[in-house]
Amino acid sequence: MTDALDETVCIVTGGGGGLGRAAARELADQGASVVVSDLGTSVHGEGEDEGPARETVDLIEAAGGDAMVHVGDVTDLGYTDQLVEDTLAEYGRIDGAVNFAGILRDSYLTNMSAEEWDAVIHVHLRGHFSLLRNLARHWRQRNEETEGGLERERSFLGVTSPSALGNVGQANYGAAKAGVLGLTRTAAMELAGSNVRVNALFPVAATRMTEGILEDDSLAPEKVAPVVAALMSEDASDITGRTISAVGDEIGVVPDPEIERTVTREGGWSTGEVIDALGDELGLGDD
Repeated sequence: MTDALDETVCIVTGGGGGLGRAAARELADQGASVVVSDLGTSVHGEGEDEGPARETVDLIEAAGGDAMVHVGDVTDLGYTDQLVEDTLAEYGRIDGAVNFAGILRDSYLTNMSAEEWDAVIHVHLRGHFSLLRNLARHWRQRNEETEGGLERERSFLGVTSPSALGNVGQANYGAAKAGVLGLTRTAAMELAGSNVRVNALFPVAATRMTEGILEDDSLAPEKVAPVVAALMSEDASDITGRTISAVGDEIGVVPDPEIERTVTREGGWSTGEVIDALGDELGLGDD
């Protein structure tokens, strides 16, 4: 064990397996006390089981770390409020959190049901909102009550995906993960004055969610985990509102969307002029 996160407390939702388990173990290896939250559902969001979270905690404790099991639905504002309260009751502080909780209901857009759409948006996007909102309330209050503000920046890490850029068969998942990026940037702006950093992780790893698609040992979840720990540490001070990619042995920065080029016409545009400008001046359409 090392001490990059010594005397800190971190929450990992979706910590019962895959990326969440790898991150929880790395955080503990770096000295953090870790609260492992997981509802224990299938990859499609079915069932409930304490076993996955318990297994992660057992692995951490067997390695000499400190961890606590917490089971519940991250989309439930009442649950995430209780998660915050129970963590404070046990450890007295919360320094960081990362949300890996997620499900898949893949389908082509033309075949996707309302239930498939709603379930994925609910778990991924509302789950991020639910956890971040209640943590933000606690951190803002603690910052206001502490003379000189929080003595250490707090850190929230949302989890997005390359599917946010578009992926066939994942309109629901892609939309939810793109929403996480918008939430990340907005929350980073709102919470900057409370000494809270908010970033997004853009990982690629072989987990149960990619079974049958990614089977490459070089994309093990453990390759991503150090990025999580680094962003929770004080060495990432002032890094906020950013999206960090982690793919095997490679890490990088994913740029924010921006206006690529513009054309101005005084007095406005006619439809025909827009059609011409799209190709001639903006470079769109046929080559």
